[in-house]
Amino acid sequence: MKPFYKLSWVALCLLLVSYSSFAQITDSAYVRENYTKIERQIPMRDGVKLFTAIYIPKNKNQKYPFMISRTPYTVSPYGEDQYKMTLGPNPLFLKEGFIFVYQDVRGRWMSEGDFVDVRPQIDHKKSKKDIDESSDTYDTIDWLLKNIPDNNGKAGIYGISYPGFYSTAALPGAHPALKAVSPQAPVTDWFLGDDFHHNGALMLADAFNFYVGFGVPRPHPITPDKGPKSFHPPIKDNYRFFQSIGALKNVKLKYFGDTIKFWNDMMAHGTYDSFWKNMNIRPHLTDIKPAVLVVGGFFDAEDAFGALHTYKAIETQNPKAKNNLVMGPWFHGGWERSTGHSFGDIEFGQPTSLWFQENVEFPFFMQYLKDKKDAGLAEATIFVTGSNEWKKFSSWPPKDTEDQTLYLQENGKLSFKSPQSENSFDEYVSDPNNPVPYQQGIQEKRTREYMIDDQRFAARRPDVKVYQTDILTEDITLTGPLAAKLSVSTSGTDADYIVKLIDVYPEDEAQPSPNPKGIIMGGYEMLVRGEVMRGKFRNSFEQPEAFVPGQVTKVNYSLPDVAHTFKKGHRIMIQVQNSWFPLVDRNPQRFLDIYHADDQDFQKATHRIYHDKVNTSSLTVTVLKP
Repeated sequence: MKPFYKLSWVALCLLLVSYSSFAQITDSAYVRENYTKIERQIPMRDGVKLFTAIYIPKNKNQKYPFMISRTPYTVSPYGEDQYKMTLGPNPLFLKEGFIFVYQDVRGRWMSEGDFVDVRPQIDHKKSKKDIDESSDTYDTIDWLLKNIPDNNGKAGIYGISYPGFYSTAALPGAHPALKAVSPQAPVTDWFLGDDFHHNGALMLADAFNFYVGFGVPRPHPITPDKGPKSFHPPIKDNYRFFQSIGALKNVKLKYFGDTIKFWNDMMAHGTYDSFWKNMNIRPHLTDIKPAVLVVGGFFDAEDAFGALHTYKAIETQNPKAKNNLVMGPWFHGGWERSTGHSFGDIEFGQPTSLWFQENVEFPFFMQYLKDKKDAGLAEATIFVTGSNEWKKFSSWPPKDTEDQTLYLQENGKLSFKSPQSENSFDEYVSDPNNPVPYQQGIQEKRTREYMIDDQRFAARRPDVKVYQTDILTEDITLTGPLAAKLSVSTSGTDADYIVKLIDVYPEDEAQPSPNPKGIIMGGYEMLVRGEVMRGKFRNSFEQPEAFVPGQVTKVNYSLPDVAHTFKKGHRIMIQVQNSWFPLVDRNPQRFLDIYHADDQDFQKATHRIYHDKVNTSSLTVTVLKP
């Protein structure tokens, strides 16, 4: 019989689609027929028991490795006669056969103990009471090895987003049986770049929408049917809904009260203090023994930062570790939740997710858990949008690159040549009571497509400054980090700065066929990367500083990496603005504790972006050499 993981593209796509439909119709018949489910309360070293669902292959002709997922989002369905629709990261694993393990982490759903968000790591444990997610993972694997028959003595762990954090947390002091770990879009730093803050700015919509449900206290073990109910905002337009709340302090008064502990913690820690630093697992990623496959999406609204910086931390602190990176053209978890053929309005010409599953993820775990052939993975497997091709690099960022600088110019120009103008700047007014929306149209919830969406709507606003190159005469491929270096002034004492890198399509760009949404691709302004910087943190995230009104000030910050080809005939555009609502909370444009500001503290401010030969504003990009 032909090995499943060597199926052709067409066969694989058809099988995945048919399998998904089959599973839904037959109520997980394949899982029931081929796996026995048991549920256990696994004891940790401090006596707390964690609820764990275990699916064991009925075929006893071989021994199987463990594939473990630890999650705060429930291991549903509960009951030994209730089966999941599918098992493992993708159907390739289900058919191959593993012992699949799903565990409610400490303090969530049916597990005992107290839950702590992104529980801090304890490197030097002095007693059995010193527990963290690393020790809980270690104890779980140890119990599984001793109590589940027909295992081959090896374990792997994987997870996306918050479960990605639990995958990363398995690495410090890993159990000897843990051979392969794949943190995917892992939560890594909730103040600098993941989920709820970017460069110190609160990602308002995400933080509110997550904690309105997730943050509800659990007084005792419960199943989802007894858990928190969905929140339905009284205003369906999320822009107007968050406007109606007013200052951040009103969230607690109008909606949360004292019930959402982590929201209150966020509001009490408005700088990068020990509360946030202790949650950062990257300094603890040393002496790594298991093989690691870090996976992320360039268009991941939640945790693109986490994937890139987890890989970087392991690589820097463990030069000899088996550490690989995959970055594709995906939204949050898109490599497992879609075919990856397109995202938003943009087509990639191939099923990128299925390619990843068949050629990277599955072979990686097969090599380290079942002693199959070397997966032959590159150090960095990267999908470059624009040119729409997978590239394999010996490092990330690639070595064969050079830094180049795109300079903002007068009259909305953008050039790789430094400006020669005297005393040149753009001046405009930013009003926090009329903030720039993050996306065109009306949305009830924050969409994932905004990460790649058309920016023409923003370019029309007077409080968004637009700079673009002439039509490109050759392809330019960017592979690596971006660095914004702005020269600005404001009439206020604080300000946010949002820099967006955009691919402008030619006016004669062909329309998609079919085109049910009526998309006009001629002149389309595809967002490649956007990022915010809370201005008061421009010199230090620990010690914020006020702006001096009217004084030219440098605001420099890093944007997450990109991999994109600006094709010949396109243009490169940069947009600069001071609000991005309700994605980012409003800056009052006054130097104060924004989390405790009053409604009357929000004020208009006059901003200047300078672009002359003395005060330059620019974006440094990493250009791949031809």
